This record gives sequence, structure tokens and C-alpha cells, in this order.
Amino acid sequence: MAGILNGKVALVTGAASGIGRASAQALAKEGARVVVSDIAVEGGEETVRLIAAAGGEARFIRADVSAAADIQAAVACAVDHFGGLHIAHNNAGMLATKSLLSADAEALFDKILAVNTKSVMLSMKYQIPQMLKHGGGAIINTASSLAIVGAAGQWAYSASKHAVLGLTKSVAVEYASRGIRVNALCPGAVRTPMTVRHQEKQSPDDPETATRYPIGRVAQPEEMAAAVVWLASDAASYVIGTSLVVDGGWTII
Repeated sequence: MAGILNGKVALVTGAASGIGRASAQALAKEGARVVVSDIAVEGGEETVRLIAAAGGEARFIRADVSAAADIQAAVACAVDHFGGLHIAHNNAGMLATKSLLSADAEALFDKILAVNTKSVMLSMKYQIPQMLKHGGGAIINTASSLAIVGAAGQWAYSASKHAVLGLTKSVAVEYASRGIRVNALCPGAVRTPMTVRHQEKQSPDDPETATRYPIGRVAQPEEMAAAVVWLASDAASYVIGTSLVVDGGWTII
């Protein structure tokens, strides 16, 4: 498929559904060959089938982003099967049930930080050396609108996503002069299987939606994917270490 990312190789984590699937599809539509990574095998393989049906090229690998060996294997998959790595969307993550600090706070915090934050560090650790071999690349780390503000009961999730921004900015500074652009995507409420399971109000017909989100609705995964494609493309060639907030105006009210 010809497009603005023709000839590029991309790796998307958490690509079995939601934002990750939409991102993988959008990157493939623009010509990238995509490694689809997730712990959900059936969903990941379905993402590959959808890409292939649209004329794109993709390959699935099961990977747990909290395990360094799995991340290393996903990067190796891109190199072995597609010849390198130019784009990475480090999207895999998990939500946490709203709760106050409690007796089990430490266990929850460790789990959330491992999946949402440590995984981003590990991903970049293995992605960057491969990108340097090709003169650079683009990394997009999925953070959250809760990386910009806090929210009651979301202390662990918000902390993990604030940390993603710190990682993004610091690594961006370290590698900008070597041709690697690192940026963060900060989605607001997005209609995905994960958020539907964890958020009480997802319907665009909910009378509170218009007051909670100035745009009057929650986002579709494809709207996040469009931002990922832009950040991955040469159109964003001067964008370094930014936190691109795509939240329908939620953080401005």
C-alpha cells in the first residue's frame, strides 16, 4: 500500500483492539508494514487479518509488555521479518478500578506501574538501537489526559501516565539530535473495549456527556490513530517531546 509511511516498519503494542488496533490499521493504510503485538492472541490475529484484507502487510507476535524478553522478541520480529524498525507506538496499558489508598495499594501500584510505565521504558530500550541503525525513527508513547490532570480514585493510573510523560520528554531530549523523535499521545475518553468495561458512562447519548466533554461525545479509536500517524510522519518532523492532548476539550474545563 502506498502512503506517507511507505517503506517504513512499525511496531504497535496493545494492538488487539481499541486504539492499538486502529493505530496498526492506520499505519498500514499509509504504507507501513506493521508488527502487531498483544497478549490477546485472537484479537491480535484479527487485527492482522483486517490489515491484510485492506491490502496491508502485518504480522502478529504475542508479547507481555511487562516482560523484557517479550518486548525484545517483538522488536526482533520487526527486524527479522520486515528488515528493521522505524516507528513504534507503545500503546499497551491497563486501567485501574477507582479506589482510595488502601491496604492493597502497594500491589496495585506495582502492577499498574509495570504495565503502564516500565513497559514504555523497556520498549524504548530495545526499539532505539534498531532505529539508530536506520538513521532515526519515531516513537509515540500512549499516555492519557490523566497524565495532565489528576482524578479522584485514579491515583495509580494517573501516576503511571504522568511518569510516561517524564520518560517521553527525557528520552526525546537524549535522542533528538540522533534522528529519533519521541512524543506522547494523551487520549481522553475513547470508546474501546477496555474503557467500556471500566467507565460507567460511555454512551454519546448520555445527558452528561456534553457537560463532561466540550465536544459533546467520547472519541472513536480512529481519531487517536490519526494523531499517531501524524506524529509518525515527516509532517511532524519538528515535533519533539510533546504531549499531544486529544481529549475533546476535557482538560480545559
